[in-house]
Amino acid sequence: MRMRFRDREEAGRQLAGRLRGLLDETPVVLALPRGGVPVGYEVATALGAPLEVLVVRKLGVPWRPELGMGAIAEGGALYVNAEVLAYADLTNADVLEVARQESRELARRVRLYRGERPLPDVRGRTVLLVDDGLATGGTARAAARAVRALGPRRLVLAVPVAVAETAEALRHEEVDEVVTVQEPPRLGAVGVWYEDFHQVDDEEVLVLLRQAHHAGASPSP
Repeated sequence: MRMRFRDREEAGRQLAGRLRGLLDETPVVLALPRGGVPVGYEVATALGAPLEVLVVRKLGVPWRPELGMGAIAEGGALYVNAEVLAYADLTNADVLEVARQESRELARRVRLYRGERPLPDVRGRTVLLVDDGLATGGTARAAARAVRALGPRRLVLAVPVAVAETAEALRHEEVDEVVTVQEPPRLGAVGVWYEDFHQVDDEEVLVLLRQAHHAGASPSP
């Protein structure tokens, strides 16, 4: 039976309850902005873990931007959905052109959210990669590849709600573990699983990052 979360904060607290077994691993939380940051903030607060953002951008089909054909993440990670590419009759050159355009917005958001602050050093550590939901998994795949390049000991994708098939695929192909609160067979839009699914803006992200860092959870570079 489907149970809606009141908001991202409640979803984050419920998700944190599923992650308490990782407390002894002193994890680092990397949240995907914007919507993953309120969830990640609750997880980091509950676990006493540092919180940082990992910026990812969806790559939309040029004539239908809402249809994702892949994603890019900071550090140059790229995921391409071959099925969507074939359906849309697009080439790798088309993907690279959209990626080039989106990389400008990705760089802007990195500067906005972190300024001169680098990504934390996660070599040999457990990383919790957090978002507010998992549908097709394109952005999560790009994010996972970006984190893998940083050399963590263990990579855990943590989301309140995920399509069961997508979660299972990522467990086998991209991450060491996927932790969820709910895994329905069909998801629809992520927002239907939340009573309050307002669009998170840049200021909300910055406020939560400042609060996390002020509380002493800022990761060491």
